Amino acid sequence: MFKEFRPAIIGFVLLTLLTGIVYPLVLTGLSQLLMPSSANGSLLMKDGRAVGSALIGQPFGNAGDFWSRPSATAPMPYNPTASGGSNLGPTNPALIDAVKTRIQALHAADPDNHAPIPVDLVTASGSGLDPDISPAAAFYQVARVAKARNMSAAAVRRLVEQHIQPRQFGILGEPRINVLELNSALASY
Repeated sequence: MFKEFRPAIIGFVLLTLLTGIVYPLVLTGLSQLLMPSSANGSLLMKDGRAVGSALIGQPFGNAGDFWSRPSATAPMPYNPTASGGSNLGPTNPALIDAVKTRIQALHAADPDNHAPIPVDLVTASGSGLDPDISPAAAFYQVARVAKARNMSAAAVRRLVEQHIQPRQFGILGEPRINVLELNSALASY
C-alpha cells in the first residue's frame, strides 16, 4: 500500500519545499537586491527610525502639519488591516454629515481661509489609506501651517512646490503630494 502512496507523498514534499520555501526565499532575495525600499514597505526614516510608510496615510491633526485625506477605515483611521471605502453614496446622509463636519473642522482651524475647499480634504479615498493629497489641497493649507509654525507663507509654498510629484510616466494619475514626506521635510526646515 505504501508503494501506491509513495509518489504522492514525494510529490507533496517536493512541491511544499519548492513553493513554500525555495520560491519565497528566491523572490525575497531578488526583491531585496533589486528594490530594497519597496521590499521593506517604502519606509520613511528619520534619525535612524521609521516614521511611517510612503504608501499608507497617517492622521495629522496639528495646525502646524499638513492634513491628510480623511480615512474611512475602522476602528481607527488609516488602519491597513481594514482597507476599504465607506461605500456611502453621494446622497447618503451619513456621508453628507461627515463632509459637513470635515468642512467645519477646516474652517475652525483656519477661519480666515475663504478659498474653495478641495474635495480630497473632505472625502475619503477608495482604500481609506491614501497617503497623497492634491497640490490644491496642500496649497489650501499653506496659510494655516505657516501661521502655526511661525514661517512665511512663501517658504511653506516653496516647500509644497518642491514635493509635487508629477503624473506617473507623464500620463497616469494626477499630480500629487505625499503628506508624510511633506510633513517630514517641514519638520526639518
